[in-house]
Amino acid sequence: MSLLFKGRKSQNERVKKSVFAASYFFVLNIFRQGVHSLGEMWRTPMASMMTIAVLGLSLTLPATLYLVVKNVQQVSSGFEEAAEISLFVKESMSEQETQTLVKRLALYPEIDNVTFIPKQNALIEFKEVSGFGQALEYLDSNPLPDVVIVTPTSRHRQPNAAQALLKKLEAEREVDFGKLDIAWLERLNALLSLLKESVITIALLLLTSVTLIIGNTIRLSIMDKKEEIQVMKLVGATNTFIHAPFLWTGIWYGIVGGLFAFICVALMMWWLGSAVTQVAGVYQTNFNLIGLSLGEFGALVLLATSLGFVGSYLSVNRYIKEIEPDKV
Repeated sequence: MSLLFKGRKSQNERVKKSVFAASYFFVLNIFRQGVHSLGEMWRTPMASMMTIAVLGLSLTLPATLYLVVKNVQQVSSGFEEAAEISLFVKESMSEQETQTLVKRLALYPEIDNVTFIPKQNALIEFKEVSGFGQALEYLDSNPLPDVVIVTPTSRHRQPNAAQALLKKLEAEREVDFGKLDIAWLERLNALLSLLKESVITIALLLLTSVTLIIGNTIRLSIMDKKEEIQVMKLVGATNTFIHAPFLWTGIWYGIVGGLFAFICVALMMWWLGSAVTQVAGVYQTNFNLIGLSLGEFGALVLLATSLGFVGSYLSVNRYIKEIEPDKV
């Protein structure tokens, strides 16, 4: 019995070794075909570089638009919490009643800071800013009301929360009306949403064109090697063996095209960086363009590689089936 089980054990070990060897040579053959396809591209540098340049430029535009949205979001994020509410006090209110209002508002949990601007100070500031100082001297009385500037807490600085707080503050008996200037912020957010949708639409169109370009390039390569494929099928080559070099060619196109797109985007950001810094200096702000991060660079190359594989797979699956030895 021991000899019988010993024979079975050695047979199982031989099966495991053969499976391992088959898997090892299968993976080794795949990488060998990948290196071979890269050599094929190297032997036709002009055609390969033209295809890579087309792919890279097609990927550069959506990547650049993505960075535009990313930088605009950086600018707008600094204003999303900049909501201030201006409360105009009724003219019939005395200074003591206005001070009482200021103290009462300071107790609101939704309010972070309260600033009182007397109408005399408001008139002086208006004269300096408006340029109508001499004309205002002819007025019999100060037409400006007392103003209370309310700064909400960070939790209530978003547009919806600030609007709700404004309605609550306007209900105070000393307040004539209030003003919350966030309409421009809502318009900015609407334009930003439109820009995002435009970027997605353009990106889908360009990525589809990248897939079609790679598919057409692989199709031409298949037609150029039609006789070689027929001979391979005659000697018993499997479809996987025949497909692999063409799939690797599409993958290499995607990888190098993604690197080309990244270089173009980096050069563009470097070129525009000094101009943007100069414009920001005119407005007395400090703003630097944000480029692609390491993760975004990896996502770009992975996307390009996926598109290369998909384009080559569709072409290989479509045209190699039609090439048969009996059609020679």
